[in-house]
Amino acid sequence: MTDRLGARLWLAQRASAAMLALCVAVHLATMIYAVQGGLSAAEILGRTRGSITWLAFYGLFVLAVAVHAPIGLRAILREMTAWRGRSLDLAAFGFGLALIWLGLRAVVGLFR
Repeated sequence: MTDRLGARLWLAQRASAAMLALCVAVHLATMIYAVQGGLSAAEILGRTRGSITWLAFYGLFVLAVAVHAPIGLRAILREMTAWRGRSLDLAAFGFGLALIWLGLRAVVGLFR
């Protein structure tokens, strides 16, 4: 890994962590507010249907996860195993693509 790539990965993980912290806080606050207000899960989902705002919010949440998790997994695998090189990078990238695909499918399901 070049120093330049390492610096970019470090920055991407820190930026995605900041976005995740904000998204988790908003998500938890919203869920606590909704549940304390007596809404059921079905009622909450009914309110998210068709909302561009929630679509954008949860889409951003998914993208932040899809950046953050593969970088961390790649670092853990490098530390804990002998796996190195391009194949590790491609596996982490593939994991990120899978997270995007699955996460955005879930978000679109909330929207429809």
